[in-house]
Amino acid sequence: MPIDESRPFLPVRIAVLTVSDTRGPAEDRSGDTLVERLKKAGHILAARHIERDDKEAIVARLHAWIDDSQVDVILTTGGTGVTGRDVTPEAVQQVQDKEIPGFGELFRWLSFQTIGTSTIQSRATACVARGTYIFALPGSTGAVKDAWDGILASQLDSRFRPCNFVELMPRLNER
Repeated sequence: MPIDESRPFLPVRIAVLTVSDTRGPAEDRSGDTLVERLKKAGHILAARHIERDDKEAIVARLHAWIDDSQVDVILTTGGTGVTGRDVTPEAVQQVQDKEIPGFGELFRWLSFQTIGTSTIQSRATACVARGTYIFALPGSTGAVKDAWDGILASQLDSRFRPCNFVELMPRLNER
């Protein structure tokens, strides 16, 4: 799908949340990958944090960023698998107003091209929460590359046609 160069690029303010019990700033390659890609695309890094695999802590961080007028989009990486400590989708579900089911479906389809049936272990998800987009991605660098390059780079570009998430932002809180 094309980028319409006659339309203005509107940068969005993106917060990056890495969910991990084992990664610190030096080991956060998936977070680094997201930050690198969003900045290269012309977007603004609004915030960045590493949170442990704890549903209440993740929910609290999400609420803080949802309520922050300087955050338009939240990208999480990690905690989307099926193990006992993987609780990011449950945290996202707790704050969401509207699920975006097509994101997870499309992510797994794209990921299948890279890792085959192992993609079934991913519970990548997305939603809108009080006017803020949240995209929950797996914790591997390959997964965040698949999600950014295959979906988010175009959907977070205001010039992408025929439609994109950015042009809907002013209307997300309509009643």
